[in-house]
Amino acid sequence: MPEPTLYAVTDPATGQTLATYPTATEADIDTALASAHAATSWGRSSAVAQRAKLLREVAYLHRKRRADLAATIVQEMGKPLEEAETEIDFCADIYDYYADNAEAFLADEPVDIGTGRGSAVLRRSPVGALLGIMPWNFPAYQIARFAAPNLAAGNTVILKPAPQCPASADALQQIFHDAGFPAGAYGTVYATNDQVARVIADPRVQGVSLTGSEAAGSAVAQIAGRHLKKVVLELGGSDPFLVLSTEDMADTVDKAVTARLDNTGQVCNAPKRFIVLQELYQEFLDAFTEQLLARSPANPLASQAAADALAERVETAVAQGATYVTAGARTGAHFPAGVLTDLSADHDIVQQELFGPVAMVFRARDEDHAVQIANDTPYGLGSYIISTDPQQARRVADRIDAGMVFVNGVLADQAELPFGGVKRSGFGRELGRPGIEEFLNKKLIRTVTA
Repeated sequence: MPEPTLYAVTDPATGQTLATYPTATEADIDTALASAHAATSWGRSSAVAQRAKLLREVAYLHRKRRADLAATIVQEMGKPLEEAETEIDFCADIYDYYADNAEAFLADEPVDIGTGRGSAVLRRSPVGALLGIMPWNFPAYQIARFAAPNLAAGNTVILKPAPQCPASADALQQIFHDAGFPAGAYGTVYATNDQVARVIADPRVQGVSLTGSEAAGSAVAQIAGRHLKKVVLELGGSDPFLVLSTEDMADTVDKAVTARLDNTGQVCNAPKRFIVLQELYQEFLDAFTEQLLARSPANPLASQAAADALAERVETAVAQGATYVTAGARTGAHFPAGVLTDLSADHDIVQQELFGPVAMVFRARDEDHAVQIANDTPYGLGSYIISTDPQQARRVADRIDAGMVFVNGVLADQAELPFGGVKRSGFGRELGRPGIEEFLNKKLIRTVTA
Protein backbone atom coordinates (compact mmCIF):
# COMPACT_ATOMS: atom_id res chain seq x y z
CA MET A 1 0.00 0.00 0.00
CA PRO A 2 1.22 3.55 -0.66
CA GLU A 3 2.44 5.55 2.30
CA PRO A 4 -0.17 8.06 3.52
CA THR A 5 0.31 11.69 2.62
CA LEU A 6 2.39 13.52 5.22
CA TYR A 7 2.48 16.95 3.62
CA ALA A 8 -0.76 18.90 3.87
CA VAL A 9 -1.97 22.48 4.24
CA THR A 10 -4.40 22.49 7.16
CA ASP A 11 -5.82 25.86 8.20
CA PRO A 12 -5.24 25.97 11.97
CA ALA A 13 -8.12 28.42 12.41
CA THR A 14 -10.66 25.94 11.08
CA GLY A 15 -8.91 22.58 11.07
CA GLN A 16 -9.84 22.20 7.40
CA THR A 17 -7.31 20.50 5.11
CA LEU A 18 -7.00 22.68 2.03
CA ALA A 19 -4.38 20.81 0.00
CA THR A 20 -2.26 17.69 0.15
CA TYR A 21 1.14 16.94 -1.32
CA PRO A 22 2.29 13.34 -1.85
CA THR A 23 5.53 12.33 -0.25
CA ALA A 24 8.53 11.74 -2.46
CA THR A 25 8.99 8.42 -4.16
CA GLU A 26 12.35 6.68 -4.06
CA ALA A 27 12.82 7.78 -7.65
CA ASP A 28 12.22 11.39 -6.56
CA ILE A 29 14.95 11.06 -3.94
CA ASP A 30 17.33 9.57 -6.51
CA THR A 31 16.64 12.47 -8.86
CA ALA A 32 17.12 15.09 -6.15
CA LEU A 33 20.46 13.62 -5.10
CA ALA A 34 21.72 13.27 -8.65
CA SER A 35 20.63 16.78 -9.60
CA ALA A 36 22.15 18.43 -6.53
CA HIS A 37 25.40 16.57 -7.07
CA ALA A 38 25.53 17.45 -10.77
CA ALA A 39 24.95 21.12 -9.96
CA THR A 40 28.02 21.22 -7.72
CA SER A 41 30.10 21.69 -10.87
CA TRP A 42 28.21 24.95 -11.41
CA GLY A 43 28.82 25.94 -7.80
CA ARG A 44 32.56 25.38 -8.09
CA SER A 45 33.02 26.99 -11.50
CA SER A 46 30.67 29.98 -11.29
CA ALA A 47 31.93 33.39 -10.22
CA VAL A 48 30.78 34.78 -6.88
CA ALA A 49 29.36 37.79 -8.73
CA GLN A 50 27.22 35.50 -10.86
CA ARG A 51 25.77 33.76 -7.82
CA ALA A 52 25.23 37.13 -6.12
CA LYS A 53 23.23 38.34 -9.12
CA LEU A 54 20.94 35.31 -8.82
CA LEU A 55 20.43 35.94 -5.11
CA ARG A 56 19.45 39.54 -5.80
CA GLU A 57 16.82 38.23 -8.18
CA VAL A 58 15.55 35.91 -5.44
CA ALA A 59 15.26 38.93 -3.13
CA TYR A 60 13.41 40.87 -5.82
CA LEU A 61 10.95 38.02 -6.39
CA HIS A 62 10.27 37.74 -2.65
CA ARG A 63 9.28 41.40 -2.62
CA LYS A 64 7.27 41.11 -5.82
CA ARG A 65 5.32 38.07 -4.56
CA ARG A 66 5.13 39.28 -0.96
CA ALA A 67 1.35 39.24 -0.70
CA ASP A 68 0.94 35.69 -2.03
CA LEU A 69 3.82 34.31 0.04
CA ALA A 70 2.49 35.92 3.21
CA ALA A 71 -1.05 34.69 2.59
CA THR A 72 0.25 31.15 2.18
CA ILE A 73 2.10 31.34 5.49
CA VAL A 74 -1.07 32.52 7.26
CA GLN A 75 -3.04 29.66 5.75
CA GLU A 76 -0.45 27.04 6.67
CA MET A 77 0.43 27.95 10.24
CA GLY A 78 -1.78 30.79 11.38
CA LYS A 79 0.77 33.60 11.61
CA PRO A 80 -0.75 37.10 11.79
CA LEU A 81 -0.71 38.59 8.28
CA GLU A 82 1.40 41.63 9.15
CA GLU A 83 4.02 39.37 10.73
CA ALA A 84 3.98 37.08 7.69
CA GLU A 85 4.62 40.09 5.46
CA THR A 86 7.47 41.16 7.72
CA GLU A 87 8.91 37.65 7.45
CA ILE A 88 9.04 37.94 3.67
CA ASP A 89 10.70 41.35 3.92
CA PHE A 90 13.37 39.89 6.22
CA CYS A 91 13.98 37.06 3.75
CA ALA A 92 14.59 39.54 0.96
CA ASP A 93 17.04 41.42 3.17
CA ILE A 94 18.93 38.17 3.89
CA TYR A 95 19.31 37.31 0.20
CA ASP A 96 20.47 40.86 -0.53
CA TYR A 97 22.91 40.76 2.39
CA TYR A 98 24.73 37.70 1.08
CA ALA A 99 24.62 39.02 -2.47
CA ASP A 100 26.27 42.23 -1.26
CA ASN A 101 28.89 40.59 0.97
CA ALA A 102 29.69 37.21 -0.57
CA GLU A 103 32.77 38.37 -2.47
CA ALA A 104 34.35 39.86 0.65
CA PHE A 105 33.40 36.84 2.79
CA LEU A 106 34.83 34.35 0.27
CA ALA A 107 37.97 36.25 -0.69
CA ASP A 108 41.36 34.56 -0.30
CA GLU A 109 42.87 35.22 3.12
CA PRO A 110 46.67 35.62 3.21
CA VAL A 111 48.35 33.85 6.12
CA ASP A 112 51.37 35.43 7.79
CA ILE A 113 54.09 32.76 7.75
CA GLY A 114 56.61 34.83 9.69
CA THR A 115 60.16 34.07 8.57
CA GLY A 116 59.11 31.23 6.29
CA ARG A 117 59.86 31.53 2.60
CA GLY A 118 57.10 31.96 0.05
CA SER A 119 53.43 32.50 0.84
CA ALA A 120 50.32 30.90 2.26
CA VAL A 121 46.67 31.58 1.65
CA LEU A 122 43.33 30.25 2.86
CA ARG A 123 40.98 29.73 -0.05
CA ARG A 124 37.28 29.32 0.74
CA SER A 125 35.44 26.99 -1.62
CA PRO A 126 32.13 25.09 -1.55
CA VAL A 127 31.91 21.58 -0.13
CA GLY A 128 29.06 20.38 -2.37
CA ALA A 129 25.46 19.31 -1.82
CA LEU A 130 23.76 20.02 1.52
CA LEU A 131 20.49 18.95 3.11
CA GLY A 132 18.36 21.50 4.95
CA ILE A 133 15.57 20.30 7.26
CA MET A 134 13.14 23.10 8.03
CA PRO A 135 10.56 23.82 10.78
CA TRP A 136 7.04 25.20 10.45
CA ASN A 137 7.14 28.39 12.53
CA PHE A 138 8.93 30.53 9.89
CA PRO A 139 8.28 28.79 6.55
CA ALA A 140 10.24 31.31 4.46
CA TYR A 141 12.73 32.89 6.88
CA GLN A 142 14.23 29.61 8.01
CA ILE A 143 14.85 28.64 4.40
CA ALA A 144 16.50 31.99 3.70
CA ARG A 145 18.85 31.53 6.66
CA PHE A 146 20.03 28.22 5.23
CA ALA A 147 19.83 28.74 1.47
CA ALA A 148 21.20 32.28 1.05
CA PRO A 149 24.71 31.83 2.50
CA ASN A 150 25.18 28.36 1.05
CA LEU A 151 24.11 29.24 -2.46
CA ALA A 152 26.31 32.34 -2.24
CA ALA A 153 29.20 30.05 -1.33
CA GLY A 154 28.54 27.77 -4.31
CA ASN A 155 27.05 24.85 -2.40
CA THR A 156 23.87 23.23 -3.68
CA VAL A 157 20.78 22.73 -1.56
CA ILE A 158 18.30 19.92 -1.04
CA LEU A 159 15.43 21.35 0.99
CA LYS A 160 13.13 19.22 3.15
CA PRO A 161 10.26 21.46 4.33
CA ALA A 162 8.04 21.03 7.37
CA PRO A 163 5.11 18.70 6.62
CA GLN A 164 2.56 21.45 7.30
CA CYS A 165 4.23 24.01 5.03
CA PRO A 166 4.43 22.38 1.58
CA ALA A 167 2.71 25.26 -0.23
CA SER A 168 5.31 27.75 0.96
CA ALA A 169 8.06 25.34 -0.05
CA ASP A 170 6.51 24.96 -3.49
CA ALA A 171 6.25 28.73 -3.96
CA LEU A 172 9.87 29.22 -2.91
CA GLN A 173 11.03 26.45 -5.24
CA GLN A 174 9.38 28.38 -8.06
CA ILE A 175 11.18 31.57 -7.03
CA PHE A 176 14.59 29.93 -7.29
CA HIS A 177 13.65 28.49 -10.68
CA ASP A 178 12.38 31.85 -11.93
CA ALA A 179 15.46 33.63 -10.59
CA GLY A 180 17.61 31.56 -12.94
CA PHE A 181 19.38 29.09 -10.69
CA PRO A 182 20.43 26.00 -12.66
CA ALA A 183 18.63 22.71 -12.18
CA GLY A 184 19.74 21.00 -9.00
CA ALA A 185 21.18 24.08 -7.31
CA TYR A 186 18.04 24.33 -5.17
CA GLY A 187 15.67 21.39 -4.94
CA THR A 188 12.72 20.56 -2.68
CA VAL A 189 11.86 17.03 -1.54
CA TYR A 190 8.74 16.08 0.40
CA ALA A 191 10.63 13.32 2.14
CA THR A 192 9.72 10.88 4.88
CA ASN A 193 11.96 10.44 7.91
CA ASP A 194 13.40 7.25 6.43
CA GLN A 195 14.17 9.08 3.20
CA VAL A 196 15.84 11.89 5.15
CA ALA A 197 18.11 9.31 6.77
CA ARG A 198 18.94 7.95 3.34
CA VAL A 199 19.81 11.41 2.00
CA ILE A 200 22.08 12.15 4.96
CA ALA A 201 23.88 8.84 4.46
CA ASP A 202 24.41 9.37 0.74
CA PRO A 203 28.10 10.13 0.00
CA ARG A 204 27.11 12.90 -2.41
CA VAL A 205 25.70 14.94 0.51
CA GLN A 206 28.37 16.77 2.48
CA GLY A 207 26.44 18.23 5.38
CA VAL A 208 23.06 18.84 6.98
CA SER A 209 21.42 21.78 8.73
CA LEU A 210 18.33 21.35 10.89
CA THR A 211 16.12 23.76 12.75
CA GLY A 212 13.59 21.93 14.88
CA SER A 213 13.00 19.99 18.05
CA GLU A 214 15.65 18.60 20.35
CA ALA A 215 14.50 15.06 19.51
CA ALA A 216 14.77 15.69 15.77
CA GLY A 217 18.19 17.27 16.16
CA SER A 218 19.47 14.36 18.20
CA ALA A 219 18.23 11.85 15.62
CA VAL A 220 19.74 13.75 12.68
CA ALA A 221 23.06 14.30 14.46
CA GLN A 222 23.27 10.60 15.24
CA ILE A 223 22.80 9.62 11.60
CA ALA A 224 25.18 12.32 10.39
CA GLY A 225 27.80 11.29 12.92
CA ARG A 226 27.74 7.70 11.70
CA HIS A 227 28.47 8.97 8.20
CA LEU A 228 30.97 11.68 9.21
CA LYS A 229 28.82 14.55 7.99
CA LYS A 230 29.00 18.02 9.48
CA VAL A 231 25.81 19.26 11.15
CA VAL A 232 24.42 22.67 12.10
CA LEU A 233 21.58 22.44 14.64
CA GLU A 234 19.20 25.09 15.99
CA LEU A 235 16.97 23.35 18.50
CA GLY A 236 15.02 26.01 20.30
CA GLY A 237 15.32 27.53 23.72
CA SER A 238 13.81 28.82 26.93
CA ASP A 239 15.28 32.30 26.77
CA PRO A 240 15.50 34.40 29.95
CA PHE A 241 14.43 38.06 30.11
CA LEU A 242 16.20 39.69 33.06
CA VAL A 243 14.75 42.90 34.49
CA LEU A 244 17.56 44.35 36.62
CA SER A 245 16.73 48.07 36.56
CA THR A 246 14.52 50.37 34.54
CA GLU A 247 13.57 54.03 34.37
CA ASP A 248 10.42 53.26 32.39
CA MET A 249 8.50 50.21 33.57
CA ALA A 250 5.76 50.74 30.98
CA ASP A 251 8.34 50.51 28.18
CA THR A 252 9.98 47.46 29.77
CA VAL A 253 6.62 45.69 30.04
CA ASP A 254 5.71 46.59 26.46
CA LYS A 255 8.98 45.10 25.22
CA ALA A 256 8.42 41.96 27.28
CA VAL A 257 4.85 41.43 26.05
CA THR A 258 5.69 42.24 22.43
CA ALA A 259 8.56 39.76 22.39
CA ARG A 260 6.56 37.02 24.10
CA LEU A 261 3.61 37.32 21.69
CA ASP A 262 5.65 37.51 18.48
CA ASN A 263 4.42 34.81 16.07
CA THR A 264 1.75 33.93 18.68
CA GLY A 265 4.54 32.94 21.05
CA GLN A 266 6.04 30.40 18.65
CA VAL A 267 9.59 31.71 18.31
CA CYS A 268 12.67 29.74 19.31
CA ASN A 269 14.58 32.73 20.66
CA ALA A 270 11.65 34.60 22.19
CA PRO A 271 11.84 35.29 25.92
CA LYS A 272 9.88 32.68 27.84
CA ARG A 273 11.20 33.08 31.40
CA PHE A 274 10.93 36.58 32.88
CA ILE A 275 13.31 37.02 35.83
CA VAL A 276 12.75 40.19 37.85
CA LEU A 277 14.64 41.61 40.84
CA GLN A 278 12.45 41.50 43.93
CA GLU A 279 12.19 45.30 44.31
CA LEU A 280 10.68 45.49 40.80
CA TYR A 281 8.86 42.14 40.81
CA GLN A 282 5.32 43.06 41.85
CA GLU A 283 5.16 46.19 39.71
CA PHE A 284 6.40 44.26 36.68
CA LEU A 285 4.17 41.23 37.30
CA ASP A 286 0.99 43.28 37.69
CA ALA A 287 1.57 45.35 34.55
CA PHE A 288 2.93 42.42 32.53
CA THR A 289 -0.02 40.17 33.38
CA GLU A 290 -2.54 42.89 32.57
CA GLN A 291 -0.95 43.67 29.17
CA LEU A 292 -0.25 40.08 28.15
CA LEU A 293 -3.82 39.02 28.83
CA ALA A 294 -5.24 42.14 27.19
CA ARG A 295 -3.21 41.45 24.04
CA SER A 296 -4.04 37.75 23.95
CA PRO A 297 -3.59 36.60 20.33
CA ALA A 298 -6.58 36.42 18.03
CA ASN A 299 -4.68 34.05 15.76
CA PRO A 300 -4.49 30.34 16.52
CA LEU A 301 -1.37 28.36 17.23
CA ALA A 302 0.07 26.54 14.25
CA SER A 303 -1.98 23.40 14.82
CA GLN A 304 -4.28 21.57 17.18
CA ALA A 305 -1.29 19.41 18.14
CA ALA A 306 0.72 22.50 19.13
CA ALA A 307 -2.12 23.69 21.35
CA ASP A 308 -2.46 20.23 22.90
CA ALA A 309 1.25 20.12 23.75
CA LEU A 310 1.18 23.56 25.38
CA ALA A 311 -1.97 22.75 27.35
CA GLU A 312 -0.43 19.56 28.70
CA ARG A 313 2.63 21.41 29.99
CA VAL A 314 0.59 24.15 31.62
CA GLU A 315 -1.76 21.65 33.25
CA THR A 316 1.21 19.70 34.64
CA ALA A 317 2.71 22.90 36.06
CA VAL A 318 -0.53 23.76 37.83
CA ALA A 319 -0.81 20.22 39.19
CA GLN A 320 2.72 20.62 40.58
CA GLY A 321 1.74 23.81 42.44
CA ALA A 322 2.27 26.69 40.00
CA THR A 323 -0.20 29.58 39.81
CA TYR A 324 -1.72 30.24 36.39
CA VAL A 325 -3.63 33.31 35.26
CA THR A 326 -5.14 33.21 31.78
CA ALA A 327 -7.14 35.39 29.42
CA GLY A 328 -9.80 32.76 28.82
CA ALA A 329 -10.57 29.26 27.70
CA ARG A 330 -8.83 27.44 24.90
CA THR A 331 -10.82 26.67 21.73
CA GLY A 332 -9.26 24.25 19.27
CA ALA A 333 -5.91 25.67 18.15
CA HIS A 334 -6.71 29.08 19.67
CA PHE A 335 -4.77 29.37 22.93
CA PRO A 336 -5.29 32.39 25.20
CA ALA A 337 -2.35 34.18 26.76
CA GLY A 338 -1.36 33.18 30.26
CA VAL A 339 1.15 33.82 33.06
CA LEU A 340 2.70 31.20 35.34
CA THR A 341 4.18 32.14 38.73
CA ASP A 342 5.18 30.38 41.97
CA LEU A 343 7.62 28.25 40.02
CA SER A 344 10.76 26.51 41.18
CA ALA A 345 13.35 24.16 39.72
CA ASP A 346 11.12 21.29 40.82
CA HIS A 347 8.50 22.15 38.21
CA ASP A 348 8.90 20.23 34.95
CA ILE A 349 7.88 23.22 32.87
CA VAL A 350 10.90 25.25 34.03
CA GLN A 351 13.18 22.92 32.07
CA GLN A 352 10.97 22.86 28.96
CA GLU A 353 10.40 25.12 25.96
CA LEU A 354 7.00 26.80 25.85
CA PHE A 355 5.77 27.34 22.31
CA GLY A 356 2.76 29.60 22.59
CA PRO A 357 1.53 32.75 24.39
CA VAL A 358 2.36 31.61 27.93
CA ALA A 359 5.05 33.25 30.08
CA MET A 360 6.82 32.21 33.28
CA VAL A 361 7.72 34.96 35.79
CA PHE A 362 10.35 34.49 38.52
CA ARG A 363 11.40 36.63 41.49
CA ALA A 364 15.18 37.09 41.94
CA ARG A 365 16.81 38.23 45.17
CA ASP A 366 19.70 39.99 43.47
CA GLU A 367 21.83 40.01 40.33
CA ASP A 368 23.58 36.76 41.18
CA HIS A 369 20.29 34.99 41.81
CA ALA A 370 18.89 36.33 38.53
CA VAL A 371 21.85 34.92 36.62
CA GLN A 372 21.50 31.61 38.46
CA ILE A 373 17.84 31.30 37.43
CA ALA A 374 18.65 32.38 33.87
CA ASN A 375 21.29 29.68 33.47
CA ASP A 376 19.23 26.95 35.16
CA THR A 377 18.04 25.47 31.86
CA PRO A 378 19.28 22.84 29.43
CA TYR A 379 18.90 25.42 26.67
CA GLY A 380 21.15 28.30 25.66
CA LEU A 381 19.83 30.07 22.57
CA GLY A 382 19.06 33.73 23.26
CA SER A 383 18.65 36.01 26.28
CA TYR A 384 17.53 39.55 27.14
CA ILE A 385 18.78 42.03 29.72
CA ILE A 386 17.02 45.21 30.83
CA SER A 387 19.34 47.48 32.79
CA THR A 388 20.07 51.19 33.11
CA ASP A 389 23.66 50.41 34.14
CA PRO A 390 25.90 49.70 31.12
CA GLN A 391 28.57 48.06 33.28
CA GLN A 392 26.00 45.77 34.86
CA ALA A 393 24.60 44.87 31.45
CA ARG A 394 28.06 43.92 30.16
CA ARG A 395 28.85 41.99 33.32
CA VAL A 396 25.64 39.98 33.24
CA ALA A 397 25.88 39.42 29.48
CA ASP A 398 29.25 37.77 30.03
CA ARG A 399 27.75 35.44 32.63
CA ILE A 400 24.73 34.26 30.63
CA ASP A 401 25.13 30.82 29.03
CA ALA A 402 23.59 31.58 25.65
CA GLY A 403 24.56 32.09 22.06
CA MET A 404 22.94 35.54 21.89
CA VAL A 405 22.33 38.37 24.36
CA PHE A 406 20.14 41.39 23.58
CA VAL A 407 20.49 44.37 25.92
CA ASN A 408 17.55 46.79 26.31
CA GLY A 409 15.90 45.67 23.08
CA VAL A 410 13.75 42.96 21.54
CA LEU A 411 12.97 41.82 17.99
CA ALA A 412 16.42 43.09 17.01
CA ASP A 413 17.48 40.25 14.70
CA GLN A 414 19.23 41.30 11.48
CA ALA A 415 20.80 39.56 8.51
CA GLU A 416 24.20 40.78 9.74
CA LEU A 417 23.86 39.16 13.18
CA PRO A 418 24.87 35.52 13.70
CA PHE A 419 22.10 33.30 15.07
CA GLY A 420 22.65 30.16 17.15
CA GLY A 421 23.03 28.71 20.60
CA VAL A 422 24.88 26.48 23.03
CA LYS A 423 24.01 23.55 25.28
CA ARG A 424 20.89 21.72 24.08
CA SER A 425 19.95 24.61 21.81
CA GLY A 426 22.38 23.16 19.28
CA PHE A 427 25.60 24.29 17.66
CA GLY A 428 26.77 26.18 14.62
CA ARG A 429 25.64 29.59 13.41
CA GLU A 430 23.40 31.01 10.72
CA LEU A 431 23.33 34.57 9.33
CA GLY A 432 26.14 37.10 9.43
CA ARG A 433 29.61 36.11 8.33
CA PRO A 434 29.58 32.95 10.49
CA GLY A 435 26.58 31.72 8.50
CA ILE A 436 28.59 31.41 5.30
CA GLU A 437 31.57 29.87 7.09
CA GLU A 438 29.82 26.71 8.29
CA PHE A 439 29.94 24.67 5.06
CA LEU A 440 33.14 25.75 3.35
CA ASN A 441 36.40 24.04 2.52
CA LYS A 442 38.97 26.42 4.00
CA LYS A 443 41.79 25.15 1.89
CA LEU A 444 45.36 26.04 2.73
CA ILE A 445 47.58 26.75 -0.28
CA ARG A 446 51.21 27.02 0.77
CA THR A 447 53.81 28.02 -1.80
CA VAL A 448 57.47 27.63 -0.87
CA THR A 449 60.12 29.63 -2.69
CA ALA A 450 63.85 28.99 -2.81
